[in-house]
Order: sequence, then structure tokens, then C-alpha cells
Amino acid sequence: MIATQTPDRGKQAWRPARGRPGSPCAGPSAGHRVEAGRSRPGPSLVLGYILFQFACQIALLVPALGGARVIFRGATFGGSLLLLALLPRGRDCRHPAATMAWCILGILAISLLNPLGDWLVARVAQVALYAAILSPLFWAARAQLDAASFRRIVLAFWAFHTLSATTGVLQVYFPGRFQPPISQIVESRGQDYVDSLKITLPNGQEVFRPMGLTDQPGGAAMAGLYAVLFGLGLLLVEPGWAMRAAALAGMAVGFFCLDLAQVRSVLVMGGICVGAFCVMLALRRDFARLWRTALLLGTVVLASFAWAVSLGGTAVTGRLATLIDDRADQVYYNNRGYFLEETIKTDLPRYPLGAGLGRWGMINQYSQAWSGVGPSRPEPIWVEIQWTGWLLDGGVPLILAYMAALAAAFWMAWKIAVDRRSGDLGVWGALIFAYNLS
Repeated sequence: MIATQTPDRGKQAWRPARGRPGSPCAGPSAGHRVEAGRSRPGPSLVLGYILFQFACQIALLVPALGGARVIFRGATFGGSLLLLALLPRGRDCRHPAATMAWCILGILAISLLNPLGDWLVARVAQVALYAAILSPLFWAARAQLDAASFRRIVLAFWAFHTLSATTGVLQVYFPGRFQPPISQIVESRGQDYVDSLKITLPNGQEVFRPMGLTDQPGGAAMAGLYAVLFGLGLLLVEPGWAMRAAALAGMAVGFFCLDLAQVRSVLVMGGICVGAFCVMLALRRDFARLWRTALLLGTVVLASFAWAVSLGGTAVTGRLATLIDDRADQVYYNNRGYFLEETIKTDLPRYPLGAGLGRWGMINQYSQAWSGVGPSRPEPIWVEIQWTGWLLDGGVPLILAYMAALAAAFWMAWKIAVDRRSGDLGVWGALIFAYNLS
């Protein structure tokens, strides 16, 4: 994403070194300005795609549309591929990770021939899923977003996730009134599992962990995380007090959901992200924003925790206490680390070049639901962490390619974040870097 203006000042603040007039990376303000009265389709298409994703997520909560669940889930990824065709190719600026994205797709194309994979339809669907996830590396640059369109996109993300987190709060205060139907996948795991997703309030009433605008108990945790992150960015770059107050309130709701949803991995992600963001502000020597962030964050975190405890009682404190019951490395191993150990010690020697495509995840589940399970089909493999999924799909080559792509994305965010000339764009670069790290 290339921006040449700060969102709040409307004047030129930063441009990449290669952004000379006429350069592919220069953006609309350097040599190829948009003529007055002519709208560019790119920003509108990107914002429309994001709103379409939100609409598909809400559609999953409507019982009457349950039969079209697969369509809505697939449409969110298909929309990303569609933007490749809708956005004009033009002279765009390639993301540094784009080259490795081609390598990843090449490795997956070779993996289509792996005889250990699932049926051909499932293999092709898995490749299409990867392509949809990687495609923004190509179409985002074509959109040529300016400061105003970037701000609208950020506000859309913030508003939706804050609304989802707020819905999660209402679900706890008014049990059953704002709660959507539970996912059929969750219900299929048995009543004991469903009951384990409830929390007991001090008055003895059992309620599901806040779901927000999802059908998963605890699903409001991710909405809470994004409400905190986007709210933090808006708090630091928006000039108006009303918007800052709204962002601060959204952060309070977000932290409340993080505490009450009891998804500890997301809570840890939030802590790492906030800490890393403060470090990035220090590296930018943006000490005014750093002290403001530390003061406001400390206040909001304590107030939200007290709010969550007043409503959830020991259900909140007991769950969070498990994060400090032992050494950090042991806590990680007991919850996620043993999956990584199994991947390295068991799966890697068995599948150094992959176990074939379509062996795990929703692609495998949908494939078996449509085609049935026969003796000629390979056994599905359970995947809990992404490292295992990469290993199964493309072996060591895919892991190395993805690591290189992630390194390029880190480097891009780092350059924007530490460049003091980047203005408010640097704040968003620091936030993205911190989020990637978490």
C-alpha cells in the first residue's frame, strides 16, 4: 500500500525513495494525478470487498441461510480472486513479498501431483484458497489507495469489529437475547464440549462466552483484539475529540471481550502487539504518542479488567491465572508447543515434501461431506497450528517460501514504521508490524 498524504493534515508527508514522478510506485500524487471529477474504481472496489466480507459473516448467523453456508464462506475468498480481474493492471507497485507468493503457488502446483493428497477437487480447492489469501499482494497496489480511502477502510474495520465486540458484551448482560445459533460444527462435538464453552457468573447463571457477530462461543475475542488495535491507531492519528473518544470506548469494550471470552492465545497476542507497538513508537522517537499510549492503555486495561471481573468473577480471574501458573515456555508447551513438537519430530520425517493437498481443514471436511469417505481416500490429518498445515501441503519447501514471504512483509512494515518522515502512515506501519509479530 502506497500513501503520499497524512490522513489528518492533508499535506504531503512521505514518499518512498523510488517514488519519483512517473514511477510505478509513485502513487496518484506523483506524476499521474487523478483528474478532477473522475473517480478511481480501485478504492471503491476494495471498500466494497471488505463490506462484502462483513455481510457474508453476518449471513452465517441467519438460520434460514444455513443451507448456503458453504457458498458464503467460499465467497469471501472468491471475492479476493475476483479483484484480480476487476482492478486494472496498470503500472502498480509490487509488494516485496509478491515474488515469494509466486514461489508458494508454484510449490503448491507441484503438490497437486502428490499421490498422497485427497481427491483432485479438494487439491484444487486448497490451491485456490492459498491463491485467495495471497492475492492482495497483487491487487492492493493496483487499487492506488489515497489517504482518504485508506481512512475509510480503517474506519470500516474498526466499526464492524467494535460492533461485534459490543454485541458480545450485550450477550453476557442479556443471556440468550442477542445470541445467534451455535455453529453446527461446535454442536457436533457433543454436549460436554458445548457446555465447556460456557462461563458461570457470580449469580450462578451459565452463559456462553461472548460470541459477538460469530457463531462460535468466544468468537468475540478476535473482534475485541481488532477493536483494540484499530482503536489504538485511530486514537493516535484522528484529530477530532469525538472520534478519539469513540476509539477509546471501543478499546474498553475490546479489552472486556478479551478478558471474558477466555481465549488465552488471543489475549497473549493482544499483549505482545501492544508491547511491540510501544517499542516501535520509541524507535520512531515519537515519545509524545508513546506516553499518551502508555497512559491511556494502562487506564483502559485496568478499568476493563475490573469491569470484566465485576461481571464474570472467578471465571475471569481463574482462567487468566493459568497463564502464570508455570514458566512461560511450559505454559506455551502445554497449550500449543506440543503440536509444534509433534510436527517437527513426527510429521516432518514422515512428510518432508508434504502429505498431499486437501488432507486437513475445512476443505477436507467439505470434500468428505460432498463425496463421502471411501477406502481409496486418505485419512484426514488434524492441524492445530499453521506450521503443520504448511508442512502437509508442501513440505519443507513451502515452509521456507512462506517464511521468506513473511520476512518480506515484516521488512516492508518496518521500513514504513521507523521512517520518521512517514507521518501518520508510520503509526499504521508500526501497528501492522506489531500485529504481525504477535
